Amino acid sequence: MIFASDNWAGAHPAIAENLTAHAAGYVSAYGTSELDRKVERRFSEIFDKEVAVFFVGTGTAANSLALASANRPGGVVFCHREAHVHVDECGAPEFFSHGARLCPVNGERGKMDAARLEADIGRFPSEFVHGGQPMAVTVTQATESGTIYSLDEIKTIAAIARRHDLPFHMDGARFANALVSLGVTPAEMTWKSGVDLLSFGGTKNGCWCAEAVVLFDPAKAREMHFLRKRAAQLFSKSRFIAAQFEAYFAGDLWLDLARHANAMATRLAAGIAASESGSRLAWDAEANEVFAIMKRQVAERLQRQGAIFYDWHVPHHLAGGLAEDEGLYRLVTSYATTSEDVARFAAAC
Repeated sequence: MIFASDNWAGAHPAIAENLTAHAAGYVSAYGTSELDRKVERRFSEIFDKEVAVFFVGTGTAANSLALASANRPGGVVFCHREAHVHVDECGAPEFFSHGARLCPVNGERGKMDAARLEADIGRFPSEFVHGGQPMAVTVTQATESGTIYSLDEIKTIAAIARRHDLPFHMDGARFANALVSLGVTPAEMTWKSGVDLLSFGGTKNGCWCAEAVVLFDPAKAREMHFLRKRAAQLFSKSRFIAAQFEAYFAGDLWLDLARHANAMATRLAAGIAASESGSRLAWDAEANEVFAIMKRQVAERLQRQGAIFYDWHVPHHLAGGLAEDEGLYRLVTSYATTSEDVARFAAAC
């Protein structure tokens, strides 16, 4: 009963097989092979638009390089206060942009409140040089709370960013999970809603190590070549990232894997909601992360029985909402989660 993280799941067999298939022989290096070009074209097909694609090894690298490409002197990036870029990337976005700051914006259930975003941007007027200047807005889709921005919410934030002439970035570490939950196209969830830059994640959804920075305006891609190289993210044998994406997209495998993970989360959430031990959902599960409030002794008993999951910091909007003997816990499903493990957990909780 492993619900620690979708990062714990291995590579899907089809992806592992394609890595093996491309392991032999010689191809040109540093992203110049025909396989690299083929996968780049596939990205453009998926997004119904010519895009510039830059393969990288980690989601942190993708986020950091995307934001670094928007850097301005004294730059300030606006993100949710619990966003991965803010609390889980060890200052990498600031490091790669050589000193830009992250300004945390409030909002319930992992989503920035649009009015708060507008107000926080307003704290940095252009005539006040001492405060620095806004440089980008970033959202996480799906969020760190397992929730999803609707298209209207994305468009609202995009309009604010556009009004202030700020690039709009989306951290899509769980992009596929959000996409299938909304039932929209990749284009609709990104550039058609005003997104300029995307961190496209595959690692959490069945890949071995495959992430990409996607620019929806290829004319702005020149600097990214240098940023990626300087960040040590230009892989010489980039065919092995391309091979993962080739298999990932084949036959819409990536969407099937995300649908399975989401379905397992829905079942898990239903089991927790039906618990007789007092366990309950902290909020509805919208993708493949479930947040549950449980008595600590119940959580400890489940862990002794072999369940693996993490306790979680209580977000600001839940402050004071838990009893002294309760904790908040995160459970994450993946393409490899089985219905048997979900049923076992539900029966035990």
